[in-house]
This record gives sequence, C-alpha cells and structure tokens, in this order.
Amino acid sequence: MAAEAPPAGTLVCRLADIADGGGRMFRFGAPEAEFRLLVLRSGDTCYGYVNRCPHFGVPLAARDEQLILDAHRSFRCNTHYARFGWQTGHCDFGDCAGETLPRVALKVESGAVMID
Repeated sequence: MAAEAPPAGTLVCRLADIADGGGRMFRFGAPEAEFRLLVLRSGDTCYGYVNRCPHFGVPLAARDEQLILDAHRSFRCNTHYARFGWQTGHCDFGDCAGETLPRVALKVESGAVMID
C-alpha cells in the first residue's frame, strides 16, 4: 500500500457514489501535501490506486468526467494514454509499460468505501 495514503478506516465515499464500472478521484490532506486516490468499482468491489501516472507524475485525469475507462477492464492516463489494468494497476501499453500504479487497499462495509 502507498505509504502516504490516509490511515486505515478513513472513509472515502459511499459505494453508491461510484457507478458500477465507473471511477472517481478523491483528494486527502492539505493542498501542499495532498494525496490523490483513484477508486474504480466492479460490483461490490473497489480498487484503489495512487492517482499519479508513473511516466510524468501527473494525475491520470484532472476531473472525474475526464477519466478514460473501459469498464471493468482498463483505464488510461489522460496525458499520454498509457493503459492500466483495472484489477492490477499494471501498465500494458504506453510510455510507462511494465510499471504498476501503487495500490491502496480498500474495503466496503455497509455500503461505505474505506481505506483498509
């Protein structure tokens, strides 16, 4: 898990806040030391990744509406279109091919998505 992630038990959102096959971006902490989290949903399971492309270090998208998703399969960086596996965060296409986004463990309890 990413060392700079919020502590276990931190509420991220409600499961219903993310469409099945969709994703949302979240920010935690002060702007100068902000932690950015990408959450992808597949049914009752959520996958969390540090929202920072390994190629340039920029967020994968500036806003939720700009996320490039192939529901339940892959997602892309908006800058150079690197493609990452939905369940693994592994880049299989693009400038950072072979690299993997840092994973943030999540759990879903009673409809709440939390850092695990």
